Amino acid sequence: MRRELPLPQELWDQIPAHVQAALWVVVDGYEQRIATLEAQVAGLQGEVRELKEQLNQTSQNSSRPPSSDGPRVQRQPPRKPSGRKRGAQPGHPPYSRTLIPVEQVAEVVICQPHSCRRCGQALHGRDPQPRRHQVLEVPPATPQVTEYQLHRLVCARCGITTCGALPAGVPASSYGPRLASLIALCGGAYRMSKRMIASFCADVLGVPLAVGEICEVEQTVAQALEPPVQAARTYVQTQDANVDETSWRQQQRRAWLWSVVTQGVSVFYIRTSRSAKVLKELLGVGYRAILTSDRAKAYNCQPVPQRQLCWAHLRRNFQAMIDRGGAGAAVGESLLEHTAVLFGWWYWVRDGTWSRATWQRYMRGLRQSFRGELEAGARSACEKTATTCRELLAREAALWTFVRVPGLDPTNNAVERALRHAVQWRKTSYGTDSMAGSHFVENILTVVASCRQQERHVLTYLTACCQALYAGTQPPSLLPQTVS
Repeated sequence: MRRELPLPQELWDQIPAHVQAALWVVVDGYEQRIATLEAQVAGLQGEVRELKEQLNQTSQNSSRPPSSDGPRVQRQPPRKPSGRKRGAQPGHPPYSRTLIPVEQVAEVVICQPHSCRRCGQALHGRDPQPRRHQVLEVPPATPQVTEYQLHRLVCARCGITTCGALPAGVPASSYGPRLASLIALCGGAYRMSKRMIASFCADVLGVPLAVGEICEVEQTVAQALEPPVQAARTYVQTQDANVDETSWRQQQRRAWLWSVVTQGVSVFYIRTSRSAKVLKELLGVGYRAILTSDRAKAYNCQPVPQRQLCWAHLRRNFQAMIDRGGAGAAVGESLLEHTAVLFGWWYWVRDGTWSRATWQRYMRGLRQSFRGELEAGARSACEKTATTCRELLAREAALWTFVRVPGLDPTNNAVERALRHAVQWRKTSYGTDSMAGSHFVENILTVVASCRQQERHVLTYLTACCQALYAGTQPPSLLPQTVS
């Protein structure tokens, strides 16, 4: 192939051959240098695009948590002022506290007028339906201390000393089952630090405790919760589940807090990896139920017909295509419009506006249209957009599992709500400093979340488990009452 001359032909012919050769060497060097610089510029432009995309990431177009959004991020369009005053509006039903039955109150004080407020005439009798006003008060906390005196007696025959034994159910430690449960609840449910728990026990309960004692109590409670938590972990391996993970700190190293949420039970695990190996440990090798999750690679080990991809995550992915701009923006807009229609129809069938049969009939057309948009997006000039569309096409059946399986939600919001409490705890505690601490976190989070799902009183359940540990009996089940 004839190369283009660096000079016009008439000038080139006037140059001696040895000079022409030297010029070609110089031209070749410049061409190589230009090619290298063009490659560097292209690489730097790609890095700039990546950095700009990261800079513009929010909770609306990525998997970043809402807490990472700065003040400039508006999650929803601001509402226009309504012009009404703050507070309840005219016609709003009044709120009043439900009164406790008279037979359950500690004291009844009769407030009876003695004279007429107009003329002063003496008043007698009783009102058959007096206006009831109740004042709630908490009595001063006074620890109930029970002392067990273990006598040592000497045998008159052999001279050996025998000591009395504690009654069945009495702990060897100095903390009763309710106190131990309350200490565990302060940390596991209300995210109090060890020093805050010590201050609370001293100031409110009148029980002085050292920080080390609180750690001992937590380990005792973790031991008491071990049997029901293990049963809960076995139970979730047979149920449709929402699974997600979030970062954690264990012994100053990066770890992951996993959560598996089912209809009535939620379990938590702390592991040093977020791989598919951990997922198989959590769900069991023979897991055959439906798994709802995001698009993390660890979940690809689950067969596509047994998966449901989270549409809330997909909505953020499509918003990211729009915010990225360029050739992928139009694809993102179209996919986001389909997502809005999907959620609108889903709300209608969920609240009973549509029958499930009607909804499924309409969803067939939406699915075909959505697939067409994905196929068009797979050919996009934007590589990131095209990659996302190709990945969704490869697992397209997992987008619509909720259409054929009754009771399945199209999002992974249930497990994200379950993890929110743990994330807030992590931000104030900075994780755990030992395997034993992680074990307590796993067990207490499992119990607190599951009891709240089942509307069971958490403190009562914890106390029953501690009582069972002290008495050497079987603790109450954590499974839903219809199962256990």
